[in-house]
Amino acid sequence: MNSKHGNLSINSDNIFPIIKKWLYSDHDIFYRELISNGCDAITKLKKLDLMGEYELADGYEPKIQILVNPEAKTLKFIDNGLGMTADEVEEYINQIAFSGASDFLEKYKDKASEEQIIGHFGLGFYSAFMVADEVHIDSLSYQKDAVPVHWTCDGGTEFDMSDGSKTDVGTEITLFLNEDCLEFANEYRAKEVIQKYCSFMPTPIFLAKENAPEEYETIPAEEVTEKDKVIENIVEEAKFEEKENEDGTKEQVEVSPRMEKAKIVKRPVALNDTHPLWAKHPNDCTDEEYKTFYRKVFQDYKEPLFWIHLNMDYPFNLKGILYFPKINTEYDSIEGTIKLYNNQVFIADNIKEVIPEFLMLLKGVIDCPDLPLNVSRSALQNDGFVQKISDYITKKVADKLSGMCKTDKESYEKYWDDISPFIKFGCLKDEKFCDKMNDYILFKNLDDKYLTLPECLKTEEGTADSKDMDSENADNASENTDEASKDTENTSEADTDTEEEKDSRKPVYYVTDRQQQGQYIKMFQEQDMDAVILDHNIDASFITQLERRNENIKFVRIDADLTDSMKEDVSEEDLKEAKDTLTETFRKALSNENLNVNVEKLKNAEISSVITLSEEGRRMQDMMKMYGMAGMDSSMFGGDQTLILNANNELVKYILENKDSEHVPVFCEQLYDLALLSNHPLSPDAMGKFVARSNKIMLLLAK
Repeated sequence: MNSKHGNLSINSDNIFPIIKKWLYSDHDIFYRELISNGCDAITKLKKLDLMGEYELADGYEPKIQILVNPEAKTLKFIDNGLGMTADEVEEYINQIAFSGASDFLEKYKDKASEEQIIGHFGLGFYSAFMVADEVHIDSLSYQKDAVPVHWTCDGGTEFDMSDGSKTDVGTEITLFLNEDCLEFANEYRAKEVIQKYCSFMPTPIFLAKENAPEEYETIPAEEVTEKDKVIENIVEEAKFEEKENEDGTKEQVEVSPRMEKAKIVKRPVALNDTHPLWAKHPNDCTDEEYKTFYRKVFQDYKEPLFWIHLNMDYPFNLKGILYFPKINTEYDSIEGTIKLYNNQVFIADNIKEVIPEFLMLLKGVIDCPDLPLNVSRSALQNDGFVQKISDYITKKVADKLSGMCKTDKESYEKYWDDISPFIKFGCLKDEKFCDKMNDYILFKNLDDKYLTLPECLKTEEGTADSKDMDSENADNASENTDEASKDTENTSEADTDTEEEKDSRKPVYYVTDRQQQGQYIKMFQEQDMDAVILDHNIDASFITQLERRNENIKFVRIDADLTDSMKEDVSEEDLKEAKDTLTETFRKALSNENLNVNVEKLKNAEISSVITLSEEGRRMQDMMKMYGMAGMDSSMFGGDQTLILNANNELVKYILENKDSEHVPVFCEQLYDLALLSNHPLSPDAMGKFVARSNKIMLLLAK
């Protein structure tokens, strides 16, 4: 071939500045692109061999070599793939954005093979010009009587091409790095970048410093192969030591046998794993392999709780492993990593188009060759196909979790505390996931037993049924005798039905702080009532979501009201006089005319007072605090807070009977603060007054 000088055929105006500055977000990505091209060339050559159109040499070993030379400021990428002729260089290199991989696939589309070809983006080679002032290509095609080709370009739109001197089939690309990018010729930096992008590429990748002196290693002679370059054969004679026997005699005992060894040129070690665990069938993987892979990829030496192996061939190709890491922190500090691959080529971490947001709390890898990537491989085109992949991943995770709950509930319960923030976040972010997980969300009750939502409702029903059995029989008798009067009260009955409809949701009682709400818990347990523990900062939003999706339930904190089972059956009329007197007395003592006071006869006479705050009012207060408006809560929602006084308690009786006593105001203040303390912590100022008042009361008792 005669030498040739020409202009690159560019399909878009001024594409070189775009390539150099904007096409790729990270400049180190050129390593990935050039190594990927080498993998493609090798994959194509092996395909041709399989199809009988080329015969590989005996002992052929596919490999990519990277040679760094910091002194010469060069980088070389060498592959032993199918190489290029001058015409192919003209077609694939000089005409920017023409995809050689696409052309190859089109040509051989009827000769199917499982192996994939990485490169189908067209511009990968030109990523070299992000870091290089000049690039050379030396290539020899596999084709019979092919002439080697030498191509050079200095980063402009002109090139030179002539006959080359390469003698072995394949391609060698040399980058003459610019002064700003010399770091990439550093051996350690090169290794770092290769392991970042190419850890699982399908062809072995080797890195070396060009012209570096040979390194050696010594191995047992029987392990030497034909490929090893032997420098020296070494014989280590057997070693003996003198040993004294029990009878006093001495003898020579062999402590090290005779060994034959060989000093060889150090064998190169590939930087990548060409058969990643996710590419294997789940049945062929052991637990230890999953754990080892996790430690290697994520540098996390805490064992994952469990994992999900994704393995799908239809309607799209997707493989991967998602790990549930052990979480010991609050939800908002959890940080996961999902690595996205395309045919074992790393694309990016946490691509939100493919991976649902809540799954990004996990750690894992996903490999999907069918993803529609843009030319730089680093961003996804937005289409419905990507959403289908995302939906599939969500479904598989939900199936795994629900299946575990059904078939291995003991393990599911063991993991629950660690995975619950993830599941709850998923339910908030993804309606389909929430629907699938609805009956498999666990709640820990007061006895530390785990219950599903249906089990919670069943427990509440069982408790209510046992409490109400006697009164229900009485009501049935009453209904029969009052049948006639019912016919005359249709309007009233309709109103009652409407009210009952409003309250027809079944309550699930919950606790947010076992210590703070200890008094309420005790009252519940005395009546054989149960509640669940919801003490995570995601729970407030989570239960609102569950209520919206389960219209038959409502979550009620145990301090929202006192249930009928805790009270004696006394009419409001019987307690009206006591309520009026105590309301006036407490409002005066506390200087609070808006204080809500109620009087009940509680079965536990030891309880003097409790504070209740309606579920709606408390949730509104929590929301205001979340948005930094905590100062508004008392004025806006104070009407929802009620001080309940126990008419069976001796101290309450004393206040009622001695309302004009000089000690009553102190007792009122103390009872109110005691009730508050069981509901929420006192402010520093209120706590100071409470302590001083307690001392005063003790002095009164001492006199």
